[in-house]
Amino acid sequence: MESADRRQETPAGIAQGEETPHKRRAHYKGTHPHTFEEKYKEHDPLRYADTIEKVIEKGSTPAGMHIPIAVNEILTALRIRPGENGLDCTLGYGGHTRRMLRCLLGLSGEIDFSDPEWAGKTAAAGVTTKELAAARGPLTALDVDSENMARTERMLRAEGFDERILTVRHLNFAKIGTAFDAKFDFILADLGVSSMQLDEPARGFSWKKDGPLDLRLDPASGVTAAERLAELSLEEIAGMLRENADEPCAEEIARAIIRAEKKGERIGTTAQLRAIVEDAVTKAVSGTQGLKKRDVEELVRKSLTRTFQALRIDVNHEYESLYGLLSALPEVLRPGGRVAILTFHSGEDRLVKKAFRLGARDGIYTDVPADAIRPSEAECRRNPRARSAKLRTAVRT
Repeated sequence: MESADRRQETPAGIAQGEETPHKRRAHYKGTHPHTFEEKYKEHDPLRYADTIEKVIEKGSTPAGMHIPIAVNEILTALRIRPGENGLDCTLGYGGHTRRMLRCLLGLSGEIDFSDPEWAGKTAAAGVTTKELAAARGPLTALDVDSENMARTERMLRAEGFDERILTVRHLNFAKIGTAFDAKFDFILADLGVSSMQLDEPARGFSWKKDGPLDLRLDPASGVTAAERLAELSLEEIAGMLRENADEPCAEEIARAIIRAEKKGERIGTTAQLRAIVEDAVTKAVSGTQGLKKRDVEELVRKSLTRTFQALRIDVNHEYESLYGLLSALPEVLRPGGRVAILTFHSGEDRLVKKAFRLGARDGIYTDVPADAIRPSEAECRRNPRARSAKLRTAVRT
């Protein structure tokens, strides 16, 4: 992001005079870091908060970070009160989780939880320590990504959210119907892939960076995207692209993939799949009347995004997981319990919309808005990844 800062600062929560181990940051060539591993400021956002904020203000998401989407709209829908029992189905980087925890604590305004005196500062704002302790209500946060889950939990614990208010579990939200005995007052599911996953080349989520064609949300289980592609037929690949991403060049891309495999080419990296998709889509749309070079490039870019999306959904059984979540919701929500689900593509949104509307018809849900809630234009300018988001909400009868 910018030239290296050689100073060693004292991490939050370490008392002055206490000896801290010195860890030398790895050097990089030139004046700016280029790879994900070299972007040291994004790996320590609390220490470099000012610089991170400048990147966000420019409409970019810092590498290795995730900006929570539609936070105000979600909190308005969930109406969280101190002492309630909540479930965050998708912990991610903890952006939504942190704001829900603040609501459970009855806090308002900006509190720096890395400050060891934060409890005193909330008392000064009108919340006494006794009231703060009484206000604590439990939130359970789930994630299938064990690597990012551990990192986010360490960050939230360091900010003061201890086990009395936050429980973190490595669990697919499809299993909530059998995993919990207690019922919840509010539930949130953010179905988007986190920016940390997209930005880390080793995870293989993005066609923009070369890395292994993996795409697993849980890197410790299941088959990789490379392994999955190798076992699918032409018809299965084309069907996956149509069903999971509405890809208009599904047949052309599928034929190109099968052709490469028949030549003995193992599609094992994101760069290899990108090259195949680029070539197939370019040949499919070239010669179309009225299309300019930049139009072809834009069509290729969209097809790349859809292809990686479709493959990710298939590898992680995302529709099956969403079906499991939607089926379990009526059983795990208390009467009057609120649910909010944030989706990022039409297939997911259709499933949520249908489930909530059928639930309203059958008397399971009430307060189901006819239209999805969209992030504000101001938020989309600040965070372009919010543009495809749709929020749907319901209340258990």
